[in-house]
Amino acid sequence: MTKNEALFNYTLRLGDDSLILGQRLAEWCGHGPILEEDIAITNISLDLIGQATNLLNYAALIENKDRNADNIAFLRLEKEYCNILLVEQLNGDFGDTMMRQFLFDAFRKPLFEMLQFSKDKQLAAIAEKSLKETKYHLKHSSEWIIRLGDGTEESHQRVQNSLTNLWRYTDELFFTDESDTLLGELGIIPEFSKIKEVWYANVTAVFEQATLQIPANNWQFEGGRKGRHSEHMGYLLAELQYMQRAYPNMEW
Repeated sequence: MTKNEALFNYTLRLGDDSLILGQRLAEWCGHGPILEEDIAITNISLDLIGQATNLLNYAALIENKDRNADNIAFLRLEKEYCNILLVEQLNGDFGDTMMRQFLFDAFRKPLFEMLQFSKDKQLAAIAEKSLKETKYHLKHSSEWIIRLGDGTEESHQRVQNSLTNLWRYTDELFFTDESDTLLGELGIIPEFSKIKEVWYANVTAVFEQATLQIPANNWQFEGGRKGRHSEHMGYLLAELQYMQRAYPNMEW
């Protein structure tokens, strides 16, 4: 495997994570529990779509096959997406959405903190820009997890159920293969073991404040990084890709 092949794979994965989660959060537009939260979730969705645009444009540049972010985002088959399974899960109730967001944000913040020192200048620049947004995302989702977990008996039980259901998708955040190994050796990406250490410390600290318990069942789901997705992914892509499929090559 060449450096460019590995860098394309890695950048595509980060871009797909942002793209799919951004699409999921966009589904909340007009449906937030309160107006302020409706706006907040929509803004986070826009941040993620912006990150996806930067990452997928860079992936297209690396690939050098006359594609751009739009082509990559809208004109692939389901099996060609390599996002983690966590981000494609249904929104569920507000607690489900906030738990999914928190588990993701707690990973993305240390990732971007370390990635901004990458030897790849473009990847470092994307990480530095994205970090500013991700710090707010994590603050927002952390506060809601604490508020819901340490709130009423009902809110506590419901967000505990959210944690129990979503925890099994978290191990895939730290998926590694030969692309990651090569880029790590070249100083382009950080070690996932270091990110996981920070991530686990952060999530356990928040869960302690929220009086939530990490599930004892260690069974983990994976497959998204290899193009094996949940039953929800096809429906999500039908919405995401509709306009580009119906009106090929359209531009805003």
